[in-house]
Amino acid sequence: MEYLPEIEQVVPTLDYKVYVYMDDNTVRLYDAAPLIQRGGIFKKLQDKTFFMERCTIMNDTLAWDLSGRLDPEDCIDICPDTIRECEIVEDIEALEKELFAVEA
Repeated sequence: MEYLPEIEQVVPTLDYKVYVYMDDNTVRLYDAAPLIQRGGIFKKLQDKTFFMERCTIMNDTLAWDLSGRLDPEDCIDICPDTIRECEIVEDIEALEKELFAVEA
């Protein structure tokens, strides 16, 4: 059986991208902007606060919790195969310095 990496952590950014940490020690970059441009249910993600605060892992994949109750039936979730096909971030160390920089 083929091994399929699973999501361990998601880190959203203000430019509608999400860094997705996988259990195979890779980080994938998912760009949600095209999804948001579709409108409909995805229009909720235009609100940057909503995008950032509701980004999570549900149904074993990247998702946004619509209700605030972590209800797996009330979310926007991205097909895990879509995440696995995303660009792999090559320089994870530089990424983490940028994402998790602490101001002195």
